[in-house]
Amino acid sequence: MWWGRLRALIVKELLAVLRDPKGRTVLIGPPIIQLLIFSYAATLEVKNVDLMVLDRDHGRWSQELVQQIGGSPTFRSIRLANSPAEIQFAIDNQQVLAALEIGPTFSRDIEAGKPAEVQMILDGRRSNASQIVSGYLSRIVGTLAAETPAGERAASDTIRVEARNWFNANLTFQWFMVPNLVASIALLIGLIVTALSVARERELGTFDQLIVSPLRTHEILIGKLIPPMMIGLLHITIYILAAVFIFGVPLRGSLLLLYGSAIFYLAAVVGLGLFISALSMTQQQAILGAFLFMVPAMLLSGFATPIENMPSWLQPVTLINPLRYFLVIVKGVFLKDIPLAEVVHQTLPLCLIAVVTLSSAAWLFRRRLE
Repeated sequence: MWWGRLRALIVKELLAVLRDPKGRTVLIGPPIIQLLIFSYAATLEVKNVDLMVLDRDHGRWSQELVQQIGGSPTFRSIRLANSPAEIQFAIDNQQVLAALEIGPTFSRDIEAGKPAEVQMILDGRRSNASQIVSGYLSRIVGTLAAETPAGERAASDTIRVEARNWFNANLTFQWFMVPNLVASIALLIGLIVTALSVARERELGTFDQLIVSPLRTHEILIGKLIPPMMIGLLHITIYILAAVFIFGVPLRGSLLLLYGSAIFYLAAVVGLGLFISALSMTQQQAILGAFLFMVPAMLLSGFATPIENMPSWLQPVTLINPLRYFLVIVKGVFLKDIPLAEVVHQTLPLCLIAVVTLSSAAWLFRRRLE
C-alpha cells in the first residue's frame, strides 16, 4: 500500500512539472543555453589582444620579435607607435591592452648576450588579462633570446627545463569548463525545481490536501525527493553526452562512479531545495531563496577560483557546499580516471549534507503538518 501511495505522489510531481509550460521551459531551455554560452563565452583565456609596439631599435632582432608576436594566435593586431605619447593615448582610451617599447640597442645587446631593454606597458584596469598577456610576451621574448647565437651557446651550458601539462596537454579551456558545468547547472535545476515544489502547492491550495491524505510525512518527503533527482540525472546525462560528442572532452574514468556519486550529490541538492521550499510561502520566495544559496555556492566551490586562494576564515564555509565535492569528482572522472578511494572520500561529505538537509526539511514538514 505504501508503494502505491508513493508512486502516485511521484507521478503527480512529475506531471505537475511537465504539464506546466513555464516548468518545461525552465527545465529544457535555460540549461541548454547555459551549457552552450558558458562553454564558449565563459573563458579565462586571453585572445584577440590589440598590441602597440614602439620600436626604437629597428634592427634585425627587434623586427624578428615583432614578427613572432604577430604570428601568435593570442594577438589580433599590432600597431606601430612613433612616440610614447601615442602609447599613452591608446592605453588611456582602451584601444590596446598592452604596449611594448623596444630599446635602441636591443639587437646589439641580444646578439652579444647582454641584457636587452624591453619595457611592457599594461592596462591595469584589466588586471587578470594584463598579467596573462605579460606572461605571453615574456615567453616570446625569452624564446627569441634563446634563438640568438649567444643564447644558443648559453643554452648548451645550462639545464633545459621542459614543461608538460598533465590531464590537459593543450590547456584546452573547454576541458576545464564543461565538466564544471555538469555539476553547476545540475545544482541550479535541482534547487529551482525542488524549491518550487512545496511553494507551488501552497499557492495552488493543494498542500492542505497532502495534509489530510493517507501519506505520512516521510512518504511526502520521499515523493518530493525522487522526481527532482530523476530530472537531475537526466540533465547530467545530457551534459555528459554533450561534453563528449560536442565539445570533445575525454571521459577517462568510470561512468558508474560518476552516476553513483551523482545520486548522493542530487540528494544533498534536493535536500537543500526542500529546506528552502518548506521555509517559503510563495514561489517567488522559493526562487529568491534558491538564488540566495546558489550564488555563494558557485563562488565558494572552486569553480572559478581555487579554494586555497580564499581567506583562511572563509575556507571552512566551503565544507558545507555540496558543489565543492562533486566538482572534484566530475573533473576527476573526465580528465584523470579518479580512483574509487578518492570518489568515496568526496562522496562521504555529500552523504552527510544530504542527511542533515533532508532531516531538517522533514522536521519543517512535521511542523507544518502539526
